[in-house]
Amino acid sequence: MLTAIIFVALVGLVLLGMPIAVAMGLTALVTLVLMGEGSVLPIMAQRMYSATTGFTLLAIPFFILAGNLMNTGGITKRVFAFALALVGHLRGGLGHVNIVSSMIFSGMSGAAVADAAVLGLVEMEAMTKNGYPREFSAAITAASSTIGPVVPPSIPFVIYGSITGVSIGKLFIAGFVPGVLMGLAMMAGVYFVSRRQHFPRSERASLRFLLLTFRKSVLALFMPVIIIGGILGGLFTPTEAAVVASLYALLVGGVVYREIGFADLPSILWTSIEQSVKVLFIIAAAGFFGWMMVIQSIPEQVINGLVAFTSSRVTLLLIVIFVLIVLGCFMEGIAVLVITIPVFMPLIAQYGIDPVQFGLIMVLCSMLGLLTPPVGMSLYAVSSISGVPVGRLSRELMPYLIGIFAVLLVISFVPEVSLWLPNLLMPD
Repeated sequence: MLTAIIFVALVGLVLLGMPIAVAMGLTALVTLVLMGEGSVLPIMAQRMYSATTGFTLLAIPFFILAGNLMNTGGITKRVFAFALALVGHLRGGLGHVNIVSSMIFSGMSGAAVADAAVLGLVEMEAMTKNGYPREFSAAITAASSTIGPVVPPSIPFVIYGSITGVSIGKLFIAGFVPGVLMGLAMMAGVYFVSRRQHFPRSERASLRFLLLTFRKSVLALFMPVIIIGGILGGLFTPTEAAVVASLYALLVGGVVYREIGFADLPSILWTSIEQSVKVLFIIAAAGFFGWMMVIQSIPEQVINGLVAFTSSRVTLLLIVIFVLIVLGCFMEGIAVLVITIPVFMPLIAQYGIDPVQFGLIMVLCSMLGLLTPPVGMSLYAVSSISGVPVGRLSRELMPYLIGIFAVLLVISFVPEVSLWLPNLLMPD
């Protein structure tokens, strides 16, 4: 009963428009006061502080900084030009370009909303100029942005690994195949929608032009190789990889492309600080909320209830997926991860589910949450920059949501899809 009251109160505050971090902190604070816990405020400060001081979490601000440096440094438009030469000739060409651009850019930024808000502007402007309906281009932009946190580097994987102790390097590598499957599923959706609505295709690029655009974007495309190669080679940790990514983006954008000047750095740094604070504040509040749940024995209650309800691994996974998607409809994805990880990790150990595979499941569920009202952040980000109402955008997203959900089911029930590559490259 207490568990239900807490989550109803939390969701109610979010629906009333309260920021998710404030809603979590307030719910936890009031619960502890009503349950008679003493000295709540000092404990709140200590738990919020400790939730954000892990070494691995340092990767978050540096990956955000790397993404902002690349946006300002001209890397985004070069990636888009290469994707256009590569797949622009397919039916609904710029829709496919949108997805491939996001897949490439995802290997650099690690954040879905950053992809939607920044690369999305370039993609939607090009599609509108070429006669594509605004709703179609906005839906693809929102859907393709969710590839970002799956293809490495990934901020949600950093958070999951820092809480669970699972190798972040393994999580990064495990994201490659599911990320590609998400892209292919979305491209299939674009193809069928484009055939039905007779959307245009671009002329096939010559091999010479394809090589030219590749040469211009090769330094941008090389960043994921540096990040993953350095981690696999033992040259640096995932946290240090984020610093290397930032330095590399600054070098390419400032020295090679010459599109970042000293005058740009203060605004880039300030934007990165603002975005980092937002993420870390959610983690801090969720850390306090999670501690409150442990004190009130809520994880044990949930575990006992689910174990009593089913002994089937398949049924358990379906229940977990349902819970995560429903929570994602009302809460920001990072908050869902931080709150539910302590609840679900003991369960997956009992049922023999690999924690790397489960990390992929959790992140894909949170990606579906980014695209679903009432709190889908990518949904609202794209709606605001495109001018397409959230209701119409949600309807246009249905083919791509079905594709993402199909990939989620494959990853959930065919573990080899996500585990084959990390087990091959990083065997225990």
